[in-house]
Amino acid sequence: MTFGFVLREVAPVLLASATAGMLNAQELAQPQAPPAEAPARPAAREGAAPSAENNALVDEMTPELTASIERGLAYLAQQQNEDGSFGDGNYAQNVAITSLACIALMGDGNLPGRGRYAQQVERGLRQVLDKASDSGLIAGETATGPMYGHGFATLFLGEIYGMTQGGGETAESRRLHEAVVKAVRLIEQTQNPEGGWRYNPVPHDADVSVTICQVMGLRAARNAGIEVSKDVIDKAVRYVRQAQNGDGGFRYQLDMGPSAWPRSAAGVATLYYAGIYKDLSIDRGLDYLKFSAMPGQVAASRAHYFYGHYYAVQAMYLAGGEHWAAWWPAIRAELMMTQREDGSWEDRSVGSTYATAMSLIILQMPKRYLPIFQK
Repeated sequence: MTFGFVLREVAPVLLASATAGMLNAQELAQPQAPPAEAPARPAAREGAAPSAENNALVDEMTPELTASIERGLAYLAQQQNEDGSFGDGNYAQNVAITSLACIALMGDGNLPGRGRYAQQVERGLRQVLDKASDSGLIAGETATGPMYGHGFATLFLGEIYGMTQGGGETAESRRLHEAVVKAVRLIEQTQNPEGGWRYNPVPHDADVSVTICQVMGLRAARNAGIEVSKDVIDKAVRYVRQAQNGDGGFRYQLDMGPSAWPRSAAGVATLYYAGIYKDLSIDRGLDYLKFSAMPGQVAASRAHYFYGHYYAVQAMYLAGGEHWAAWWPAIRAELMMTQREDGSWEDRSVGSTYATAMSLIILQMPKRYLPIFQK
């Protein structure tokens, strides 16, 4: 059985995509930039550099990078379980890791019915759809903090839906459409009064880490033509802005936590994916990231390393200009240096499948295949 999708032509030099990391306040104490007074209301900036979307650097892709990606993709494809899921141990059948692994494969242009790893993406898609409940929540039976997985799954399904023009008139495409719509509505309905989201699908408290997952899911769905509430996005922007500290970094929740580079990368990315491109909050967040986590120059904490760099590279890509020119060669070199002989990357907390998927998403950004990175 194959999904009868109608594929959208995707120019390799014009498109690109995205997530996991289970964060908590205690794990995220990081070096902080010199304090500076935060403006009461961030103002728009003029003359911002265009994103890297249509402004590729010279030698963004090198033969060495291509070889590294090929080895990583081959390793990742081999890690898929018989049921189509990715992940093992405590993360077996994990919706977030399955979604991220499929997004990494899609970063090479693979879609159901198209590409070397089409079968892996199709099997992963079916597994994620099987986890979609009538309420709209997409999560495994034993998932803790299910809104993480839900956000990543919504991103994955939104990207599939957008890249296949809705999938055509088939039962499978209608199932995909229904899952995306229900997933979006659940996100909208579980936003808390502050404007953010937390581990469970109830509108109580919120944190920056879970909030970025939901905003990216909403952005992917909106890009694919699914209606998304503007009020929900506006409230999310207000929440994230309020979470920015005086040093330009972001705290875990509004009432607690110092700045930390992984969640600060998520905070900047949230603003970009909410449609804010020129803003002092973004400028200050980018400066904080370069001060506290520049690859090869700063001894940043390894806690949530792949999570942080997943969002940081997106922030720098969307910032473009000197930000992308400095960050991209540095993170490319660092990841290529830490790749293992079998093509994988290692994360001792979440596992090599997760680390490899995140690394491949980062390293394939210059291919520009996935719609989520477009403005």
